[in-house]
Amino acid sequence: MITSETVQLENSRVLLRPLVKKDASFLLKFVKNEPEIWTYSLKQLQTESDLNDYISEALKLKNNGSAYPFIVYDKLKKQYAGCTRFYNIDAVHKTLMLGYTWYGKDFQGTGLNKNAKLLLLEYAFETLQMERVEFRADVNNERSIRAMKSLGCKVEGVLRQNFAIENKRRDSIVLSILKPEWPQCKEVLLNALKQ
Repeated sequence: MITSETVQLENSRVLLRPLVKKDASFLLKFVKNEPEIWTYSLKQLQTESDLNDYISEALKLKNNGSAYPFIVYDKLKKQYAGCTRFYNIDAVHKTLMLGYTWYGKDFQGTGLNKNAKLLLLEYAFETLQMERVEFRADVNNERSIRAMKSLGCKVEGVLRQNFAIENKRRDSIVLSILKPEWPQCKEVLLNALKQ
């Protein structure tokens, strides 16, 4: 699939490049100074060790072909902003999930995420020829759900108590974009980025 090549996606606003171990130095400030980022996350990153484990796990999944993690660089602010990834990559059924997306608070609501998602979705549908891209979020994470709907994602339903975080069960909303829906979603995204 995509694990055997180096994928770098870029436009005038954002650069997505493969996540590597040494990127922990660019991301540690978010772990140390912005605990609210992890409120709805499946991974509660609180220490440098947590971050190193998070990156190591992502790279392990990349090596086995089931994920492709990116570090996100904001070209406007000239700073690293966070991470995102393709995961649960299924070449047989031509599906993948897009998530594990998080940004520092200074990068949220700035258009950075829409630019990144445009590049990722273009790559998924137009290069990899995926038939379906799935997104999930905690049902209480209204900001993420709004962002996914603004991309054109359709709500498919809720998986009840499908994850446990610190002994508490989480319900996850499932959204997706199908290949036939992508051209219209892309047009909406491009128009939103012009504003």
